[in-house]
Amino acid sequence: MNLESKIYIAGHRGLVGSAIWKQLEIKGYKNLVGRTSSELNLMDAVATQKFFEEEQPEYVFLAAAHVGGIMANNIYRADFIYNNLQIQQNVIYNAYKFGVKKLLFLGSTCIFPKEARQPINEEELLTNVLEYTNEPYAIAKIAGIKLCESLNIQYGTNFISVMPTNLYGPNDNFDLEKSHVLPAMIRKIFLSKCLMENNIDLLKKDFNKRPVEGINGEHSLEEIKAILSKYGVFENRVELWGTGKPMREFLWSEDMADACIYVMQNVDFKDLIKDKKEIRNTHINIGTGSDITIKDLSILISKTIGYQGAISFDSSKPDGTMKKLTDPSKLNGLGWKHQVGIEEGIESIYEWYVAN
Repeated sequence: MNLESKIYIAGHRGLVGSAIWKQLEIKGYKNLVGRTSSELNLMDAVATQKFFEEEQPEYVFLAAAHVGGIMANNIYRADFIYNNLQIQQNVIYNAYKFGVKKLLFLGSTCIFPKEARQPINEEELLTNVLEYTNEPYAIAKIAGIKLCESLNIQYGTNFISVMPTNLYGPNDNFDLEKSHVLPAMIRKIFLSKCLMENNIDLLKKDFNKRPVEGINGEHSLEEIKAILSKYGVFENRVELWGTGKPMREFLWSEDMADACIYVMQNVDFKDLIKDKKEIRNTHINIGTGSDITIKDLSILISKTIGYQGAISFDSSKPDGTMKKLTDPSKLNGLGWKHQVGIEEGIESIYEWYVAN
């Protein structure tokens, strides 16, 4: 991949894709291609084929996906498996059909079993049952890994799968219903602080930028408070799902983007199958190798934001997997290691959120 190569980033407006696009620009890549979902529906096989036929990208980062947190995964189970299968098969198959030199497929560490040995290395895939709440999404991502592997084996393509741990960063999703735990926690604590300090102008500004179930800053304060209470946000406390005991690993999205570009530049499928009698588990974890409890994360975010209210936990709600720490030694051995720690990252994402 050289600086003039034509590179398609599927999902270039999302958390993952935008980080990859930004890092490619910083590194001097000039021929980047992106399409919004309104310009190209990747669930449409005909439209996706037409795009590849006309654009003829040389390299593809497949970062487009239907994503969400534990609540969204558990409620919209059919959407998560169907939409992701459609996106993946359309992009990956057309990359093969139109001779893409290399494709990087981005999955998630939720592909690993609920009771996987910790820290989780790549060999744990398909060794036990999945976490129930995100099983449909995980199965779709496993199918994407196997599609890439199978095309490589049968047709000699160079399609590599990477499994980032929990990501956060610029352009994250802060929707209270559908976002992941870290951005949701930041927004809930921020909004509770606004209520505590009676900063109604800032509260309404936030709701105008990101309405909640149709409620925006033009609605009354009583209506805003009512919808916030549904999501556990009150004037002097924030209520979070679960017990606070699960441990989670978090990776700054721009670190993840740097890892993806590094793999695209330096790692080929042939490098991942050396000494393998059976070609499987060729995917690569992207993580930090360190984690934090949800409770301690809430304390860190509160300290960063300057929140003086209480944090409580609703143990009647699901925790999800209790521990899900990746083993990044495979990627470390290939020459890449993360740079941004959780404390620095929380400060940066909060600054971004307030500015945006």
